[in-house]
Order: sequence, then structure tokens, then C-alpha cells
Amino acid sequence: MAEVLLFKGIYYNPSKIRDMAEVVMPPFDVISPKEQDDAYRLHPHNMIRLELSRKTRSDSDRDNAHIRAARAYTDWVSENILLQDDVPAFYVATTEFAIDETRFARVGLIGRIRLEPFEKGVVRPHEKTFSRVRADRLELMKVCRTNFSPIYALYPDARGSLRERLDTSLGNKKADTDFVDRNGHRHRLWRLSDPTIQRSLSEEFRQRIIYIADGHHRYETALAYRRWLRKNDPSFSETHPANYVMMHLTAMEDPGMVILPAHRLLKEVPAEHRERLLEKAPEFFQVERIPFGDNGGAASCRQLVSRMGIAGTGTRIGICMKDRREFFMLTLKPDVMAQRYQKELSDTLRDIDVTVLTRLIFMDILGFDNARLDNEKLIGYASTARKAVEEVGSGEYDITFILNSTRIDQVRRVADNGLIMPRKATYFYPKVIAGLVMNSLDPAFVG
Repeated sequence: MAEVLLFKGIYYNPSKIRDMAEVVMPPFDVISPKEQDDAYRLHPHNMIRLELSRKTRSDSDRDNAHIRAARAYTDWVSENILLQDDVPAFYVATTEFAIDETRFARVGLIGRIRLEPFEKGVVRPHEKTFSRVRADRLELMKVCRTNFSPIYALYPDARGSLRERLDTSLGNKKADTDFVDRNGHRHRLWRLSDPTIQRSLSEEFRQRIIYIADGHHRYETALAYRRWLRKNDPSFSETHPANYVMMHLTAMEDPGMVILPAHRLLKEVPAEHRERLLEKAPEFFQVERIPFGDNGGAASCRQLVSRMGIAGTGTRIGICMKDRREFFMLTLKPDVMAQRYQKELSDTLRDIDVTVLTRLIFMDILGFDNARLDNEKLIGYASTARKAVEEVGSGEYDITFILNSTRIDQVRRVADNGLIMPRKATYFYPKVIAGLVMNSLDPAFVG
């Protein structure tokens, strides 16, 4: 099934970079403009200059954000800011983090996986992507020819055999990289260089199916880049490194595999549209109002989230609107989705919360078309209800929809049935960071 291979990783030179926390970053698609500016100020060699270089009004075909990223990357290699391993290896990464008072540890294997079209079923997606983001990522890949951040992917490991092999391979070895990032998460990275273990892991993955967790844009971009090379590079062959893409692979059953909600934040939703939503909602939902109270709504927000999360209550969606000092909790009435969308939507998709939100609320009630849903500039995301509500309170967004987390069994069922959830249906936490290790797609650089 999946072909997972070694690669010569590119990494920050520890003699040049004293604190890795100053140069790594989350994936590009969760970085706000303010966070981009902060990363620029934090360190002159922060990954932001490669993954999400600043755009300017004077950008042109000859000088733009992507070209500046490629220039910085070339300079950092020539200045030995970035080094490349002499021999191929697998890389084992662990992330230790806390949610409230509970601590977690996630283990992942970083390797390069052969690109396969989705229709083959070897690599399975579960959500839609934004076309403009794919186009932007492709232009970056054309000039940089490097995977700066790994795709986060999952594999089934019900018996724990792969996780056991990874744990055994590490033993008591000291990590090659060990630091705590600015969010308090501890990251460690080991090179896995034992040939016997390497072969064993590669063979294990030949029996596995891979599920994309985070990085659908990056995987689709890698496919598009390979198609572009086939068309434009006469020397392209099946041994070209662009036939592969870097992935961080974690077992679905890993205790550190966490999915948080992906709350929606919308811009340009006029007041009359927000009122229409409230007028039409009772046709499909039981609607309950929860006043903000005297503390700015913090306690009421916690109450909303608590009540939404009660097991066995079906789909519940919370709403907070600009200029209204109350929350709304919408509880889907029985059989609404089946009656309206039985011929249009599979039962695997119909009752997932993000489908209810996208199809019933966004499209039917608010009247959004596909162009509106594909415009990433009009929608934001937050993993905590408090952050989502604050963004509306500040006036940055007009309305937020508070959701429960999508479950991993729902993700797998959707992917196994060849179906696709709405965009950003999941928020895997914490994000796999960019900057631990990189993978070149340039045959000359790979060597």
C-alpha cells in the first residue's frame, strides 16, 4: 500500500541557532497577519520567511513573496544556517503538551511517502481545500523545490505494533533536538539510522492506508507540482524526488492524537442576513438563548460549551453575533437532514456537525454559494470558543459558530467511503510544526 522511505533531512544548524523555539512555526494556514509580523521580529531566520513570506504592494513576477522565500532559503543553505544530513534517515518526533490539566505525548515518524492520486485509496483525504491557497502553495513550491513542513497524517495501528517499534528504536537515546516552544510544548527529534529498523518500518507501512489529518492543501499541491514537472521538465522520471512528499505519521490510536473544534468566524455577513438566520432557524432547530450576564459573557460561553458537549444530544451549534449580548444554542431537530438531503448527501456525511453547518445553515439559510465558501478571506477559524467570541466582540468578524469536535471515527469513516467533509472540519492539536526537518525536491540538492 503506502511506500514510506528515508530522506536526507535538512535542519537548522545547532551551532548557529541557539534556541529552536525562535525559528519554528505552526503550519502557514493557521498564522494570522499579527503572528506573521511577530515571527519576523522574533528571529531573522524564522521559518516564516520561507513558509509565509510577506507580500508587498510592489510585488511583481520578478520580485514577490515566493521569490524572496527562495532567495532566503538559498542564502541560509550557503551560510550553513541550514544543513543537510549526509545519509538518508527516518526521523522520530515527539510532542508533549497539556490541555487544561491533562498532559499528552504524541509520537510521529517523519519520512517521505510516494505520492498517490486519491482515487487509488492509498492516501485518503477527508476535507475540501481552498483553490486560491492551492495555487499560492504551488507557486512557492515551484521556486523553492522543498517541503518546508510535513503533512500530518494518520495510520491505523490497533495492535500498537508500529508504536512499539518506534519506542523500542529510541530506547534511552538522547534526542538530537530538544526544546520547548513558545506555547509550552516540548519537541524532541531523533534520527533513526539503524538499517534493520528502517527496513522493518518501511515494510510495515506497505500494509497500511494513510489518512491525511492536516495538510490537504500541501498534498494536493505536491500532486500538482509533480504534474507540472512532468509537463515542463524533460528530465523528470519516476525516480525524481518530487514523486514523494514529507509526512509526519502518527497512529490513530496514539494517546496524543487530539482533535479540537474548528469554530467558524465569518466576515461580511450583513445584519439583515444575521436576523434572517434567527428567523428561519426554529424551522430546523430548537433555539435557546443564553444571555451574556454581567461578566462580558465568559461564564455564559462556558455554559454554552458545556451544554453543547453533553453526550447523546445530537448536533448542537452555538452562535455569537456582533452587537448582540447573548448566545444562541441550536439543537438540530430529528430527521431534518435525512428529509432534506437524503438524495444529495450520504448518511455518513449528513449528521456530521460541520455538514449541518455548511449545507443547512450556510447554503440554505444564509444563501452562500460555492464561491463564497471557497473565499478563505471571508472565513476564519478558532480552536477555542473564548477566542472565537473575542474575535466577534472586537468587530473583526460579524458572527461565529461554535462547534463540537469532529471525532476520529467520523474522519476515518468519511475517508474510507471516498467522501469529503466541508473545509476545516477538524482541528488536530497541536499542529505539527515547520522547521524541525525539511525535505528537498531538487535532484541536484538531494544528491
